[in-house]
Amino acid sequence: MNLDGNSLLAGFAVSSVGLGFFMYGKKQGRAPQILFGVICMVYPYFVWSPAWMFAILAALIAGMWLALRLGW
Repeated sequence: MNLDGNSLLAGFAVSSVGLGFFMYGKKQGRAPQILFGVICMVYPYFVWSPAWMFAILAALIAGMWLALRLGW
């Protein structure tokens, strides 16, 4: 595990976004937001590069947007 400042800050930012989506999904009873939130809170433990963290976050947001657009 890489414990440099940039990785820690990026992981905190990504996990905070995930926590926000998880709380929103739980409150509204929406499965896509809950799943997105859990994934965003967990994957920073396995990715050490801040650039990859934000790239994966962007891909997950695009995937969630597409899932919601298709009616999930």
